[in-house]
Amino acid sequence: MIDVDKAIATAVKTGKVVFGANEAIRSARTGKARLIVVASNSPMQVREDLDYYGKLSGISIVTYRGSSSDLGMTCGKRFAIATLTVKEAGDSDILKLVESPNAEAAEEEIEE
Repeated sequence: MIDVDKAIATAVKTGKVVFGANEAIRSARTGKARLIVVASNSPMQVREDLDYYGKLSGISIVTYRGSSSDLGMTCGKRFAIATLTVKEAGDSDILKLVESPNAEAAEEEIEE
């Protein structure tokens, strides 16, 4: 099992990552994201929109186990981050969460 916090931090440093709910929804609509990470305390309307557009475009949505403040700290930012859109993973292995055959099991473990 990979360390999710470390994978997110590496993706932010070496990959192409976009912060914010509006950007995440836009990326899910257009299919330009590889993975979207949503904080556990993000607004329900944002989650519903992301789930809907993610299913239409085939983009995996993963719920981060911590709050938006925790996600911001993991990304090395001093502000809360409700959603994180991974467009390119860089040196990170975060995409292994969704590319593995047990992706649903991995998503359930992240949510705990």
